[in-house]
Parts: sequence; structure tokens; C-alpha cells
Amino acid sequence: MTIKEQILQLREALNNHNYNYYVLDNPSISDYDFDLQLKQLQELETKHPEFFDANSPSQRVGGEVTKNFETVVHEQRMYSLANSYSKEDLLDWETRIRKLVDGNLQYTCELKYDGASISLTYENGSLVKAITRGDGVQGDNVTANIKTIKSVPLKLKGDFPDKFDIRGEIVLPFDGFNKMNEERIEIGEEPYRNPRNTASGSLKLQDSSEVAKRPLECLLYSLVGNNLNTDTQFNSLEKARSWGFKVPQAAKLVNSIDEVLDFISYWDVHRHNLPYETDGVVIKVNNLQQQEELGFTAKAPRWAIAYKFKAERVSTRLNSISYQVGRTGAITPVANLEPVELAGTTVKRASLHNADQIEKLDIRIGDEVFVEKGGEIIPKIIAVDLAKRPENSQPTIYITHCPECHTELVRTEGDAKHFCPNYNGCKPQIIGRIQHYISRKAMDIEGLGGETVALLVSEGLIHNYSDLYELTNEQVLPLERMAEKSVDNLIQGIEQSKEVSFERVLYALGIRFVGETVAKKLAKHYKSIDALAKATQEELINVDEIGIKIAESVIEFFNSETNREIINKLRGFGVQLEISAEKLANQTNKLENNIFVVSGVFHSVSRDELKKLIEDNGGKVSSSISSKTSYIVAGDNMGPSKKEKAEKLNITLISEIEFLEMVQ
Repeated sequence: MTIKEQILQLREALNNHNYNYYVLDNPSISDYDFDLQLKQLQELETKHPEFFDANSPSQRVGGEVTKNFETVVHEQRMYSLANSYSKEDLLDWETRIRKLVDGNLQYTCELKYDGASISLTYENGSLVKAITRGDGVQGDNVTANIKTIKSVPLKLKGDFPDKFDIRGEIVLPFDGFNKMNEERIEIGEEPYRNPRNTASGSLKLQDSSEVAKRPLECLLYSLVGNNLNTDTQFNSLEKARSWGFKVPQAAKLVNSIDEVLDFISYWDVHRHNLPYETDGVVIKVNNLQQQEELGFTAKAPRWAIAYKFKAERVSTRLNSISYQVGRTGAITPVANLEPVELAGTTVKRASLHNADQIEKLDIRIGDEVFVEKGGEIIPKIIAVDLAKRPENSQPTIYITHCPECHTELVRTEGDAKHFCPNYNGCKPQIIGRIQHYISRKAMDIEGLGGETVALLVSEGLIHNYSDLYELTNEQVLPLERMAEKSVDNLIQGIEQSKEVSFERVLYALGIRFVGETVAKKLAKHYKSIDALAKATQEELINVDEIGIKIAESVIEFFNSETNREIINKLRGFGVQLEISAEKLANQTNKLENNIFVVSGVFHSVSRDELKKLIEDNGGKVSSSISSKTSYIVAGDNMGPSKKEKAEKLNITLISEIEFLEMVQ
């Protein structure tokens, strides 16, 4: 068997395994065996770049970075749907369409999944383009991000048309959403508000490898194009399913509005058992010829309508309002409710967000309040039942002092929240910062969890994260639920954290607005904590992608004498507060002030290695060509449009060999 045949065989096998796992939910191979086959394919493709295929299963891990998403006009507009909320609305709709078409009417009923709309274009069975809905006329090209979603087929099977679009919804299943939020809470970040917005935001992430980490799915529901070889909506769903698309099985063909209402009634109850968010049912005239006859209004198709489920709402008593203090000092008011069943769960608490929200709704203790689940996940108070307000009711006065340390709260202009300024003396802030310091994406201290941190602080054994390095077995062993083995693991985990790289240490310090990405940029630019501490606001703002809020926060952090003392203690314990000499030895300023675009297939080094070499030598990598581009590192199969644009802007093209000579 030739190398090419081996590669093609592996691609076909992996595509089939992906389809069985992510579309049919019926795995045909173990994860271990799948990974072995994928690794074998990647090795063959690396050694034989002449067989590169952008739609190979090996490309799903992402890696392409898109700074500015190209705006693309939809070949066929993506319309909105008219909404209905009752049987009367549906009967009125049917009366209107019966006046416009002859013959019997059948309807396809489909669940309306709440995610981000997408249009996929396939040519000769390969995915060539993925465009967001945008304003319906044009959207953003997010193809690199969509390719990372395992349920989106890169290659089709069966009797598919030569070219067509298929529309659908990118959704984030509840399980994946909850897991993502658990991870965010673990590192001290705000949890995402709901699956829909998180799915939508995922499509616009600049690094497709980050999208690949998110458990997104793509549910398809509409074929668009010519010569589709189908005459009904229901048949088109079955065909799309046979070509390899994930088409929900819930769709049903019905013959009357009464049957439509039966479908709606069933799913209004059973939707709570689904793995995704749903907010209604879409009803479409089944016959495509009748659809064509009915046509469109200025905003929506006449042949389809959405029935929106009523958001489940209950009323309950507001017993009290408590105030939580986050690790940054932000105060969040929380409504403590008389327990009530809502959308399948017992709700006892709801966020009140901030003082403005309380004032806007005029929420008072003792009120009967209406509660809905925002996005089916987060309970929220949407109104007060004023008719049931007690006569002795008093307006809510927002707290003026921290509920934990009693320091007077501050609220800066433009900030929605109040803050406790007692940075180093407020226990929840101290505990929160240490919990952030030990978290997985920061120092990743094994054997030490959030509850243990709270216990260590409460017992007075630690007062900040530098104190962790002074803990002894003898101090920790007497604590509740601490066995000798777990104490050994904890002390060993703290010791091993001294090897964590400077960029992660910088993130772990918990400077407000300095997340993972910002920490990497600051570490790379300043190379040591001392250089960063001396930076002025003007110097910080001049660093790539660092704004005034981040600059002010960094300066405020280092202006604190307590923080400077903590950093000196960390230095004494051997924590990495600068980029290692070994790493610095591989870095130069040879490419400083030069912007590179990397395009094509390379042989001597990988695309990622090229980008790393550019950054290690002081250059900047861009994904798109502009007048600011200094060089294009051009490999094999570089796109003709990029080459044409480079020539037009008079940008120098260099080969990978010429680039490597530049940095040697």
C-alpha cells in the first residue's frame, strides 16, 4: 500500500469513528485506539506534506488564529422567524397561508434549539465555508473555528449535491457548560451566564485551538441551494442525516395544527430532559414547492413560524438579602428565597447583580417576587407582585460596609458593583486569592483544595499565598480530615509549584484584569517581575493589547507595600519570578518591529514552530495581510488571493529557508 493510500484509509476510518461517536452517539472504537490512529495519521501527514488536506481529521485540533473575521455576504439570506405564543396565533398563520397556496398542507415540527445560527457551505462533499448569521444578509467567516466541532462533517458520504448550504445551530450541551463553569470557578473567574451566549462567543474566539477545547455541537435543520434532489422539508432532514450531519431525531411530520399543538404540548414538558437549551418549536410547511410559492416577507419566510415556550415563572417570598464578597472585593447581592420548584430544580437563591438592579425593581424583603430561569439555567427575579406587598414594607437600603470586615465600600464611576477596598484584611478576599493562586491554570498545587485553603486561613496558619511555602507537616496534620499521606501530598505539591513558569506565576498573583492571556503578554514583554513592577502606565499601555484599565490595575498592585513584601517572600522561597535563563537564551530581538504572516505548508519546521521562532526573536505574528505586514513566510500551496494581496501591497515573500537564515 502506498503512503497516499495509507493516509486516505486512515482519514476515512477516523471520519467514520467521529461520525459514530459524535453524531450517532454509538462509539465504534475505544478512545485509546482512536488516538493511536490519529497519531499515526499526523505522523504520516507531517512526513508527507504533499498530501495535505485542510479537511483531514487531524486538522480538528485547531491552531489557526483569526484577528479580524472576514465579513461574507450570504448567497441566500438567513431570515428571522415570526413568533407565535398561542393556538390562536398558529390558526391565524394557517389561515393566511391557505389563502396563498392550493392543496393539502403538511407541517414539519422541529425543536427550536437556543444557540448561535450558522450556515455551512459544502462543495463536492467538503466543507469550504462556515458563516455566522450576522444581520441575515452578511456574517463572519468562522470556518477555522467550526472545523474544530466534531459533529460537523468535514467530508460527506452518499448522494450529496455538488454544492449546497446547510443551516443549523451551534449549541453547548448543559453537561459541557456546567463543566466549563466548574473550571472557571476553580480558577477564580466569573462563571458563564448561559449556554447560548457561551456558544455564540465561542465562534468569535481568535484562537481556534481554544474553540476545540469547548464541547460544542452543531445541530442542522435546513438545506439551501439548487438541485437538492428532494421535494419536502422532512425528506431533506433525512437526506442530511444520511450524508453525515447531526440532525435531531425529534422532528416530526404532521397533518394539522392540532397535531402541531400535540407536539408542542409534549415537548413543553419533556424539553427539560434534553441535553441542550430549547426555547420553542419551529413549524414549517413541508412541501418545498409550496414554500417557494409562499415566499418571504421583508423579514421572515411566510411558510414557517416559531412557537415560543413560555418561560417558566413562579412566585415565591423574598426572605432576606445577603451580600457575597469575591476575591477582587466585588460585592454581589443575593436574594434568599422561600424554596420553590422551577424548571425541574429547587430554587433557593437568585442573584440580584448590583445596587442598580435592586433599585430598578424596587425589591424589598418580604416581597412576593416572580422568578424565571434565565437561559433555563440561572434563576433571576424579574418583577415584584406589588399587590401582595406587606403594608409595613421598607425600601431596601444597599449596604455601605463590607459584610465580612466592615470596611466602608467604594464604587468607582462606571463600575456597576461596589467593592471592599480592604484588600489584605478581608477574609473572603484573602481566601479567594489563595484559592486562585493554587488553581489548575495558575500554580496547580496538587493535594490542596479550596476547602483546605479556607481551613488554613481560619486556623491562622496562612494569611496570604506566600505563607503556603512555610507550612510544615506538623502544622497541617492536626487539621480536620488530614491524614499523613494527604499532608505529604500537599507539602510536596507546594514544593513542586516552585518550578511553575513565570507567566503562570504572574497569572496566579491575582492582579485584577490580568487573566491568562494578559499574563503571558506581560511576562514575555517584561521578562521579570522586577521590570514589570517598575513599568509606568504609559509604558504598559504601549505593550500589545494592554489597555488603561489593566495598566492602572498593575500599577495599583505593585504600589501596595504588602504585595511587594509578599513577592519578596515568594522570591526567597524560589518561586519563578522571571523567564528562565534557558528560555531567554533562545530569545533575541532580531525581528523586533516586524510583523509576519505565515501561509502555506512547510517542510523543515511546522507552522507552530515558525510562529514560535518569530515571537522568540521579537517579531509579531498576524493572521491577515495588511499594509503593516513586513514579511510573508510562504510555504507550498499558499493561497492565490494572499499572494495577489501581498503583491498589491508590495510585501516581501520569503521561503521558510530564508526565514530560518534570518533568525540563525
